[in-house]
Amino acid sequence: MKPEAATLLAMDDARRAHISRLQGFQETRNAASKQIGAAKQAGDEARANELMSEVAALKSELQAGEEEERRLVAELDAALAALPNVPLEDVPVGADEDANVEHHASGEKPAFDFTPKQHFDLGEALGLMDFETATKLSGARFVVLRGALARLERAIAQFMLDTHTGENGYTEVNPPLLVRDDTMFGTAQLPKFADDQFHTESGHWLIPTAEVPLTNLVREEILDEDVLPLRYTAYTPCFRLEAGAAGRDQRGMIRQHQFSKVELVSIARPDESLEELERMLGCAEGILQALGLHYRVVVLSTGDMGFAARKTYDIEVWLPGQDTYREISSCSVCGDFQARRMNARYRPKDSKKPAFVHTLNGSGLAVGRTLIAVLENYQNADGSITVPDALRDYMGGLEAITAA
Repeated sequence: MKPEAATLLAMDDARRAHISRLQGFQETRNAASKQIGAAKQAGDEARANELMSEVAALKSELQAGEEEERRLVAELDAALAALPNVPLEDVPVGADEDANVEHHASGEKPAFDFTPKQHFDLGEALGLMDFETATKLSGARFVVLRGALARLERAIAQFMLDTHTGENGYTEVNPPLLVRDDTMFGTAQLPKFADDQFHTESGHWLIPTAEVPLTNLVREEILDEDVLPLRYTAYTPCFRLEAGAAGRDQRGMIRQHQFSKVELVSIARPDESLEELERMLGCAEGILQALGLHYRVVVLSTGDMGFAARKTYDIEVWLPGQDTYREISSCSVCGDFQARRMNARYRPKDSKKPAFVHTLNGSGLAVGRTLIAVLENYQNADGSITVPDALRDYMGGLEAITAA
């Protein structure tokens, strides 16, 4: 038996033993209470007083015992809440990203007759990407976008939303950006990842992803089976206090404290959730295909997967300026892991007893990273950026972005 399992079983045994002890106290108290009446009827005041003293002592024991029971239950609940989800059997076993397995690739790497630049060099040379001013305003890992780049980021997000709502069957939602503890707990950002989040003086949390409010739309609900699957999408700012490993991606927009993302969330029946994962992956891939960007899909290993996931596909887009692939979307199926934390259920037609739904989430896509990919893949030798065909209507017909 693993040490963690042995510890949990020991905690549960202690809780059960304590509850059994309290039940014994309660039974003794009830019996003594009955004997008080009998003693008084018999005129034995001394025995009645003795029994009343015993009942009073048992009452104090029970009160103290109930406090200890609450402590033991809270301790066990906290330990259980820190356990990650169980991976599916077909997930690669490994310690980290080195054990991830490539699933498939799409498109071809672009060919350049010059040395391609990274996005921050391109953006700064255009005069439209400003990290220096952002640092004055907010500190490290923020950016100010101006002019055509600000519009391009908005165009990318609008294109994604229009595709997911118009073609992929998702319902657009404009959710709160500030949420409560139980909402963060429901999607498993709390308690384990509290140090990675922005917490306000009001007690709210800034959302690290729209997955949090979108998934919690069904918390404490019992849904009719006929409404499933539910599919939601949202374009929101996202906030993460921990922006990545120290010293990594110091320059540029890859890892920031504030970034924008179009999120996809599905609420599905258990027997449909794996099929829904493949569908969600296809919806996210469709955005990259429409933009003409080369990418690959990898299945994450057990050691690289998220806390709440049972299986995750990462989509990694090719960035010629960095000469490498970088994650632009993660699509995960969580089974009933989040549903249990949210008490989100549905009523199966063939059963009177409600069952937990399955939840899924994915980026469709990370907007800032899509902007990076467009800049690096559509750059020209003179530093200008060709606007992809799919985005030109959103850019007012603009075909290329040039220096301001």
